[in-house]
Amino acid sequence: MLQVEAVNKSFGDFKAVDGANLAVEKGELVAVIGPNGAGKTTLFNLITGQLWPDSGKIIFRGEDISSLPPYEICKKGIARSFQIVNIFPRLTVFGNVQVAVLSQQRKSSLLFPPAQNLATEETRDILESVGLSHKATNIAGSLSHGDQKILEMAIALGNEPELLILDEPTAGMSPEETTATLELIKRLAGEWGLTILFCEHDMDVVFAVAQSIMVMHQGRTLIQGNLEEVRENREVQKAYFGGE
Repeated sequence: MLQVEAVNKSFGDFKAVDGANLAVEKGELVAVIGPNGAGKTTLFNLITGQLWPDSGKIIFRGEDISSLPPYEICKKGIARSFQIVNIFPRLTVFGNVQVAVLSQQRKSSLLFPPAQNLATEETRDILESVGLSHKATNIAGSLSHGDQKILEMAIALGNEPELLILDEPTAGMSPEETTATLELIKRLAGEWGLTILFCEHDMDVVFAVAQSIMVMHQGRTLIQGNLEEVRENREVQKAYFGGE
């Protein structure tokens, strides 16, 4: 579904992404891991059009999307959540998701009273799926951090993605919230037929969810493989886990 081929991105003399490679098959849950500053978020920004690569290719379902803007990439079936929560804090929970659904339906210019009765069933279905239907009328900014992260996932689902990209989906959550979010991610993958690409610092999260892991270090791809291959790789042990 997604192929990242020898992608580079520099900021001045600093190489944030240095020839990175990544493969994501349809239906997979793939994790990108690496130390702070490894280039994970920059890679996600390149895949979703927030940044354009200096060289290399990003191919989604056989099409080169390397130079497309974010809204075009979103229309093609890629949606994401962010490391720092990105919601409309003054809208209700329902309104946040409804905006995404209306945008996907090309009705985003109707975000005033005439639109309030549009896409209500689709919005309710999404909130039910993520467990926020009982908070539909709450102001989004009043939610707990964990619920705001879940709401951001719901907003992404409103775009009807085939590939969902999650940037540290459990960051800042309590252990209980983390466990619930893990179960939600796995359930959404099955129920919605999603392919999921995510980055995480919590190794318990990675090994509980991921089917394939790509390890980044200093902007480069060290390895992509299954859990055992990654655990046993000497470069990974040295760069990420502190082994010799």
